[in-house]
Amino acid sequence: MNNKIKIFQIDAFTNKIFHGNPAAVCVLDQWIDESIMQKISAENNLAETAFVVKKDNDYEIKWFTPTIEVDLCGHATLATAYVLYKYFNYQSKKINFHSHISGLLSVEKNNEYLTLDFPTDIYEKVKIPQVLIEAFGITPLEAFKGKTDYLLIFSTQKEIEEFHPNLNLIKKVGGRGVIVSAPGYKTDFVSRFFAPQAGINEDPVTGSAHTTLIPVWSKKLGKTNLTAKQLSKRQGDLICEYKGDRVKITGTAVTYLQGEIKI
Repeated sequence: MNNKIKIFQIDAFTNKIFHGNPAAVCVLDQWIDESIMQKISAENNLAETAFVVKKDNDYEIKWFTPTIEVDLCGHATLATAYVLYKYFNYQSKKINFHSHISGLLSVEKNNEYLTLDFPTDIYEKVKIPQVLIEAFGITPLEAFKGKTDYLLIFSTQKEIEEFHPNLNLIKKVGGRGVIVSAPGYKTDFVSRFFAPQAGINEDPVTGSAHTTLIPVWSKKLGKTNLTAKQLSKRQGDLICEYKGDRVKITGTAVTYLQGEIKI
């Protein structure tokens, strides 16, 4: 194994530095021990670090928070595609990524825009957990449970903006995290995402959460093409399309830094 790993830090779902969601991308010649990937992710101290290895003309991909490996990460996948196009001269219009957990994922390039093609989440409407009512201090209109996250629907963007939830209570609900969402003032819907149980108190822009948000809001609004904004401090903008068992999530990205890790 080469003891130098190329690393990039990319702000995803934005075209302005210091906005969107930062992700680290490590491009490997071959897979390294998972304990090392976890240590690198902890050292980066970002919501997600993506690791990729080229396989034929595609790439295998894994994602880690500072504390755990996760099943799926949208913004880090978008960031990885951005790195491969910008710094590794990837020529095809579409990059296929293979995840040992989430299967085939792809990112398509159209000028400065990158479009994620992800599987739609499998979710169901559920009784609102009392612990989440207490955590947010208000009863949502309804609740859904996907494969890894809860989704709580509220009335207004103002409610979403003003939340200061009890993170210790959110931890008790289990799963990966909790999405809160409402209709937007200037977009079809807005959201925030809290995942203290995964080592992320609030994620700036969460592509994977939109695999749940897009089908829910598509059905509520009766349309398949939607606009979205995640209302974290950094904020991020997403263009969304519901395709039944797949969703498409489009955004832009910008480089913050590039370097190498010596191990």
